[in-house]
Amino acid sequence: MKSKLSRIAAFVMCLLLTLSVAAFALAETTGDAAAAAGAANPEVSPVAALLSTFVPMVLIVVVFWLFLIRPQRKKDKKIKEMLAALKVGDRVCTIGGIYGTITNIRDENTITLAVGPQDVPVVFARWAIRNVEEITVENDTEVLA
Repeated sequence: MKSKLSRIAAFVMCLLLTLSVAAFALAETTGDAAAAAGAANPEVSPVAALLSTFVPMVLIVVVFWLFLIRPQRKKDKKIKEMLAALKVGDRVCTIGGIYGTITNIRDENTITLAVGPQDVPVVFARWAIRNVEEITVENDTEVLA
């Protein structure tokens, strides 16, 4: 899906760029024809001038939206949904790399995690949770020095 979207975006950008170049060439051709007819001040087609001015700007906005803004919004929405779905008993990893189990959700912004083999309670902000782990990451048998 992503590669198909990228191909479509590339096609649209190429089309817009081609239209911009064609409008610029049309403006130059119109000016050259007027100069050949003996006009002292060659006229540029207003439509061609507008197209050659605004199409590159529109192209830049489209590129930013397709490749920067839209993917970031999707990612933010996914993270917001994950944080809203947290529940007691979930095994999570924080943005600092601490693994723990949610023991209490105090309010909408504070979560208590049980960390380590002694289940030490540590309070975190909800936004500090990176992801919910599917498998348990424990190292009870091996003591790291």
